[in-house]
Amino acid sequence: MLKQGLFQKLQQKLSPQQIQLMKLLQVPTVELEQRIKQEIEENPALEEGDDHADDDLPTEEQAIAENEDVGDDGENERDDFDLSDYFQDDDTPDYKLSVKNSGPDEEDREMPLAGGTTFQDNMRSQLALRDIDERTEQLAEHLIGNLDEDGYLRRELEAIVNDLAFSQNVMATREELEKALQEVQALDPAGVAARDLRECLLLQVRRMPHSLEQRIAEEILDKHFEAFSKKHYERILDKLEIDEEALKGAIELIVRLNPKPGNTLRETDKPVQEIVPDFSVMAIDGQLELSLNSRNAPELRISRTYRDMMQEYARNKKDKDQREALQFIKQKLDSAKWFIDAIKQRQHTLLVTMEAIMEHQREFFLTGDETKLRPMILKDIAERVGLDISTVSRVANSKYVQTNYGTFLLKFFFSESLSTESGEEVSTREVKKILKDAIEAEDKRKPLTDDELTALLKEKGYNIARRTVAKYREQLNLPVARLRKEL
Repeated sequence: MLKQGLFQKLQQKLSPQQIQLMKLLQVPTVELEQRIKQEIEENPALEEGDDHADDDLPTEEQAIAENEDVGDDGENERDDFDLSDYFQDDDTPDYKLSVKNSGPDEEDREMPLAGGTTFQDNMRSQLALRDIDERTEQLAEHLIGNLDEDGYLRRELEAIVNDLAFSQNVMATREELEKALQEVQALDPAGVAARDLRECLLLQVRRMPHSLEQRIAEEILDKHFEAFSKKHYERILDKLEIDEEALKGAIELIVRLNPKPGNTLRETDKPVQEIVPDFSVMAIDGQLELSLNSRNAPELRISRTYRDMMQEYARNKKDKDQREALQFIKQKLDSAKWFIDAIKQRQHTLLVTMEAIMEHQREFFLTGDETKLRPMILKDIAERVGLDISTVSRVANSKYVQTNYGTFLLKFFFSESLSTESGEEVSTREVKKILKDAIEAEDKRKPLTDDELTALLKEKGYNIARRTVAKYREQLNLPVARLRKEL
């Protein structure tokens, strides 16, 4: 049944300019440069440089009024501009030549393809140089294909036997695969094709020159690996009948081994990421100076050529081709002006937000002491600058600030609050700093347990539960006391 009614509804819609600004706010300096280059390539009405006359950009009506006294004979018409550069020659509509399966607000992110020699390719090239029969080489190549990214053979040999029989019609026995596996384990890097961590470390130790530390390390990994992994050093000392110095030398040898030999080649080819700070906060004579990276605020202007084109094509607006050209130019000019305004607004938003963070964490920027960090959440900064929390979150996303004491991610300065016994609100990062310093200064023969760390913090006035101490310790990537034990 259909019926009419009068309803009130509240809606919030973002304009294309607002969406563009939100996208520009969240990108760091390096990505901003690429975004500006992309916009310049796509919009010929946008250029690099400074031009204060852009504010006086003539509208379509102003352009027509300025050219009323010009005749329609086309004497001043420019011959070097060809509409064919911007419009298609055929009459086929654009919608028939394009496919669009994404929304207007969806970002187009292309994934670059990595090239070069893979870990398996390197293994196969070494295998081709070994003096082995053709069948063993065939089985060894199959085993190499079953290695994971860390260089381990995680599959059981029986499963690989069945795989060869069903997928490749190759009948092989476990003994033949064991022989092929030994050939693969003899390749570089040492420790590759191991079935577990213990075998990986053993393969590496057995390739080392013979010494007392090497012999003890091999004995530990071969017969006392469980006690070693749990750091039961007293049990190992009793079983091997050695002193602490000998055990310490063997442990130092073991911890230098590579637990993931498959990562060796990939790590060397891994590109180094350069951090470009978006802000600079320097303490000079007790005063803080904030500046925005110049690459964050490039000089852009609207093309003078396109402004002249707008005036020229406005002379004969009645002509259909001239009218279409005028509409095209007007669209490009508006798009360029919106982009320039978005960049300026982005610069202003970044500065006011960073200034509020700087004032809130003034003591840290002056001293560099983490214990001086005050509790701060997104809401605190949003209320201070009069912006939405989501806007502040976009500003803090992937941005870096350079200080006298290093370069920090902007999110580093945000933390929850914690009340001390005196009722003072302190940052949880301050507690983590005290916790980290206490663990670094502990006696490694008898590391501090979580209960002891809780008692230590309570002595300093931080009333924290043991489970909270354990949570902070895990966030700092610090293991439990038993695993921190050293000789």
